[in-house]
Amino acid sequence: MTDTITLTGNIATIPEHKKILDGVAVTSFRVATSNRRLDRATGQWVDGETSYYTVQLFRQLAEHAVLSLSRGDRVIVTGRLKVREWDNGTRRGTTVELEADAIGHDLKFGTSRFTRSTASRPAADAAPADGWAAPGVPAEVTSETPTDGWATSTPGSRDGSSEGDTDGPGSGAPILSVAGETPF
Repeated sequence: MTDTITLTGNIATIPEHKKILDGVAVTSFRVATSNRRLDRATGQWVDGETSYYTVQLFRQLAEHAVLSLSRGDRVIVTGRLKVREWDNGTRRGTTVELEADAIGHDLKFGTSRFTRSTASRPAADAAPADGWAAPGVPAEVTSETPTDGWATSTPGSRDGSSEGDTDGPGSGAPILSVAGETPF
């Protein structure tokens, strides 16, 4: 049984990237988290105690993280928690590590720009010509673009109408697309 947790905090160290046995990529850094609370007596926000976690990322996630993250970035990390006791003869302590499954910038505190890696996507999942079409949705549905730049269509229809579209979950829900960019 593993403990999966999600951390929100700031990257406290410069991400270190290396290759280990068999060329597996590893990126590691420390994330600092602290709780903030409102001191009702003063009406001011007060920072709680800071906790530090060592975050380790492997393989393709490690390759993308070293190119995308830097010290001071606010991130959200999800992964498996590992608590290790250590003793070097003169000192003893506890290290809390997180083997990350996913990581990204915390958009509450800033903006980010996503660039899809073509090398990480299997050939069977290759994107259609417009690059943002949903898997299983015909390219004609998402590539219709009226003069305002936004297109709305209903799943199963090619002309944007919802008539006759009564089968399947979520029928009647609009699909949005923009010529050359994501709608979200």
